[in-house]
Amino acid sequence: MLAAIAVPVFPQIDLSGSWVALNQEDMMGRMTGPYPVDYTGLPLNEWGVARALSYSQSQLSMPERICAFYPPTYLVIGPFSMKIWNETEPLNGKTTVWKIGGWEDRAPTTIWMDGRPHPSKYAPHPKGGFTTGTWEGDVLVAYTTHMQAGYIRRNGSPSSDQATMTTHFIRHDDLMTVTASIEDPIYLTEPYYLTRTFQLNASALDSMGPPCIQGDEGIPEGAVPHFLPGKNPSVNEYTKDYHIPLEAVMGGAQTMYPEYRKKLKDKYVAPEKCMRLCGGPSAGGGRGGAPPPRQN
Repeated sequence: MLAAIAVPVFPQIDLSGSWVALNQEDMMGRMTGPYPVDYTGLPLNEWGVARALSYSQSQLSMPERICAFYPPTYLVIGPFSMKIWNETEPLNGKTTVWKIGGWEDRAPTTIWMDGRPHPSKYAPHPKGGFTTGTWEGDVLVAYTTHMQAGYIRRNGSPSSDQATMTTHFIRHDDLMTVTASIEDPIYLTEPYYLTRTFQLNASALDSMGPPCIQGDEGIPEGAVPHFLPGKNPSVNEYTKDYHIPLEAVMGGAQTMYPEYRKKLKDKYVAPEKCMRLCGGPSAGGGRGGAPPPRQN
């Protein structure tokens, strides 16, 4: 007579490894950086637009912020690669934690797999937020709360400290698709969805990336570069270069959907054909030949 043997059930997908970011998707936004005023496709409310328009890229040069961390949303909006590994319970080998290594401007992320609850909304908000995870089939689903205020696009489009993020990690052989849904009751009217793809690399990545070294970038300590209402000089740049109507540039939930094109069809006039320095990853220029804004 055979005795029944209890075998613990483990996820069938191993996510660990060094994953190189494939940044062809949203290339301008993730590499050189988006236009200073381009909120197309962002479900910002009026407060979110006002906050974004007050943002100056020179804030990145403030001595107090040169080495400041972005919130965990930067995993899907920034250009950097990802190193991920698991930690196990020593007696049964069950994964208790997945770790995503940080970078010079993003803190590490800990995904707790032991069923612990999220802390009180009044608990401190660490740089890496607080994340729990569960398996849905072969997909790791992570839920992040307690993030510090930050950005959902690298031009000052804001996220508050009440924002949450649901992330799906989906592996297909040597490719990893990461999808994120960001919700924010302060600045967004609907969830904002992002995807990006990574590829497994045999060369090990440093789990923290290069160190950040604070230096003098021309902004005196205590000064906060910003634009007053109606004073942002970049409002019409995207419209000038690509003829995108300003109402679309200002974003809003309606700009996320294909049907919005019908609303703009009588207002949009295609720009003249660009013959040189037409943007893209290698040209390094906008339609008129001027280089696009570079952002950290």
